[in-house]
Amino acid sequence: MTWTAQNIQDQAGRTFLVTGANSGLGYVTALELARHHANVIMVVRNPEKGRTALAAIAGQVPGASLQLNIADLTDLDTVRQLAEELKQTRIDVLVNNAGVMMPPRVLSKQGHESQFAGNHLGHFALTGLLLPQITDRVVTVSSDLHRRGHIHFDDLTGAKKYSPLAFYAQSKFANVLFGLELARRLRSAGSGVRSLITHPGYAATNLQTTGPTGIFKLLGPLSNKLFAQPVEKGVLSQLYAATDPSVQSGQYFGPGRGGHPKIEQPIATATSLETARRLWELSEDFTGVTYTFGAAIAREP
Repeated sequence: MTWTAQNIQDQAGRTFLVTGANSGLGYVTALELARHHANVIMVVRNPEKGRTALAAIAGQVPGASLQLNIADLTDLDTVRQLAEELKQTRIDVLVNNAGVMMPPRVLSKQGHESQFAGNHLGHFALTGLLLPQITDRVVTVSSDLHRRGHIHFDDLTGAKKYSPLAFYAQSKFANVLFGLELARRLRSAGSGVRSLITHPGYAATNLQTTGPTGIFKLLGPLSNKLFAQPVEKGVLSQLYAATDPSVQSGQYFGPGRGGHPKIEQPIATATSLETARRLWELSEDFTGVTYTFGAAIAREP
């Protein structure tokens, strides 16, 4: 497959919500969607950075349909506020893109480890709250580092032993478990909404330079220059999953040669039905969000 952003079909009349849209993969996702005439809701944590990103896209795409909303995915209160602000908005595609990468151990406002909170719980809650309004698909951005992850059910906050890398891998592993389980539950409910999972490979974004500390922070900029592919290539998998009409629920896409999207298989442990069920129930408990699949039937555009 040699798919590029130029292959995106016209998205006029369709609304996409992209979390973490002020920089990196999220910014380029929002930019390319705007170029193809989509209505783009840019969800960001920092209002100033969000306004700067929106202005930059508007400068490149005159007449772009852009909306800025503020939410910190590590704070479930702001996730609920965002869902309340958007409760009358039809959303065709939700792109769960925002990420936290390898910070020192910090707990969220609700007491959860920050990477698990921002990368998984915030998106779990947002997806569940918005699901009745989603008409087409949910795209959850994971990482190839999910292959090094597992769920520390006996130490989810890292109180016993914390490693920035291990807990980042846990959160990305959770993304895959969630995306696959969401696909199964939507299918079982007879919904036409699709759940896709993607990863960007090693793409040069600010995650490697703003999140990590210690040796990872020192190596991040150099590693980006030497080994990472440009963000414009890393973003192709999630753009493909978000826009191509042929994708099927439950598929997992990553970058092939030249960054072109290809179907991949996640690590086998991420396909465990029992682990997915346990994580789902725990996530409902932690977030207070219970999914209503009866209302999640896809509607006509």
